[in-house]
Order: sequence, then C-alpha cells, then structure tokens
Amino acid sequence: MSKIATREAYGKALVKLGKINDDVVVLDADLSKSTKTNDFLKAYPNRFFNMGIAEQNLVGAACGFAAAGKIPFASTFAMFATGRAFEVIRNSVCYPKLNVKICATHAGITVGEDGGSHQSVEDISLMRSIPNMTVVVPADGVEAEKMIFAAAEFNGPMYVRLGRSAVPTIFEEDYNFEIGKGVVLRDGNDATIIACGIMVNEAIIAADMLKEENINVRVINMSTIKPIDTELIIKAAKETKAIITAEEHSIIGGLGSAVSEVVSENHPTIVKKVGVNDSFGESGTPNELLEKYGLNAKNIVEKVKEALN
Repeated sequence: MSKIATREAYGKALVKLGKINDDVVVLDADLSKSTKTNDFLKAYPNRFFNMGIAEQNLVGAACGFAAAGKIPFASTFAMFATGRAFEVIRNSVCYPKLNVKICATHAGITVGEDGGSHQSVEDISLMRSIPNMTVVVPADGVEAEKMIFAAAEFNGPMYVRLGRSAVPTIFEEDYNFEIGKGVVLRDGNDATIIACGIMVNEAIIAADMLKEENINVRVINMSTIKPIDTELIIKAAKETKAIITAEEHSIIGGLGSAVSEVVSENHPTIVKKVGVNDSFGESGTPNELLEKYGLNAKNIVEKVKEALN
C-alpha cells in the first residue's frame, strides 16, 4: 500500500490548481518547505507570498486577496493557524464570510518530536465553533487533492486539516469527494465506527479484526466535520447498536462531540470516543505517540466491544 502525507498531496494539488485557475494565490508564514507550498512557489512565484512568522498578518492579508476577488490558500502549522490567528479568522474571515482557505499542516500528535507545544489537538474544536466556517479532514493523499479542488470551487471560509506523516492510500483516483457528505467504507449492523483523518485507516483495520470474531461493523469516513452528514449519522444510530468515533484530536469538541450532538438530538444511542483524552501531546516518534494515546485499531476494537457489552 502506497503512502503519502496529506501535506505533500496538498502541495502537489496547489500546483495543478494554479495551472487552471489564475485567481489562486498562496500565502505562507515562513514554513513553505514544511507545508509544501514551496511547490507552488517554484511554479508560480508571482502568486506566492511569504508573510513571515506573523500568523495574524498571514490571515489578514489573505482576507485582502479574497476581498479583491482572488482565492487565497493560507498555510502554516495547525497550532499557529488556529491558535495564534483565531481572532483574525473569526472577525476578518468568517464574520464577513470571505473566501479564504486556511490549509493547516502538522495537525495532531503525529507532528512527533516537536512536542506538545506544536501538536494541535484543539484545532477542529476551535474552527467548527466559528459561524460560517467549513471544516474538512482528508483521510489520505487522494482525498486531500480532491478537497483542495473542492475548496477552490466552494465560496466561503474553509479549514483544511493536514498532517505531517505519510499515511496509507485508501481511495482510488476516481474517488468523488463531496463537502458535507460522509462515505461508508465497510458495511455492518453490529456497530458503526465513524472516523476522520489518519484514523480512517485504523478504523478499516479494526473492522477487519472484528470480522474475524463475527462482529460486523460499519466504517464511515467523516471527512467533513462541519457541516456534518447528519443523515448518515442518524441512519447509523438507527441501524447499529453503538457508534465509536476515532480522531487524531481531543475527544472534546472534535468529531466525537459533533457526532454526539447529532445523536443526542435525533436518535440517542451509545457513543464511545477514541481520541486524545483531555491532555497535551509530548515529544516522541509518531508511532510511539499513537500507541501511547491509544490512537490505533487495537483501541478501536476494545471500544467497540465495550460499547456492545
């Protein structure tokens, strides 16, 4: 199975997009080698702008481009894009509903050795709390590219959450991504696993492990966190005995919270969450951290069994 980081797919997608759309401009906060926007810089230097280590300025300048009719893609690490620039995103991007795309890389604990100060496990919660903001999280490189093209066609603020580490490719090139729609990857009626980002592949592995024990679970890739696919979640709540959410994010305010909100108001059922349990990350290799924080197929399997019992 091939692997590619969603940040790398993002960089490649920007180059393809820039070739067919002259209105696309890219801004970065002095991290273009890491965010992979340097691919766009090499291809279209006149449409790339390094704003320096000044994240509020990065977003503010993107607003200016959007107001002038351009389609700005603004990138930096997720911790700084959503944390340091939160007020500007709220008041300058979302309040006037400007067409700005915040494409943040290095999200979650798989940032690795950079440690807890750089590992954003609150960004989904922050972004989905702002009115007018659309929040998406690709599961692999294929979906990341599809999202970038969809973002360019979508008129309005969007937060695209991207990762540092290479992840397995799940989808074929003809995969159709649609904003606001989840995708059923495995069918089953015992329980449902709803996952996003790197946890989608772990959910698939967990489903295969459970099948060996005659437990058939449904797996949903919920790549749009806001607006979330309410209809698909309610269907899962009605047709299966429990829902387990899986995300590389805090269990507070992210995918698990969004799913719980839908279920509690429409069709109450058991919801168990796999994610970071109200704590900061720490320095370590991505694999070590995923194991320590229980972000793996083994823990999903345990949560499914716990819910069914």
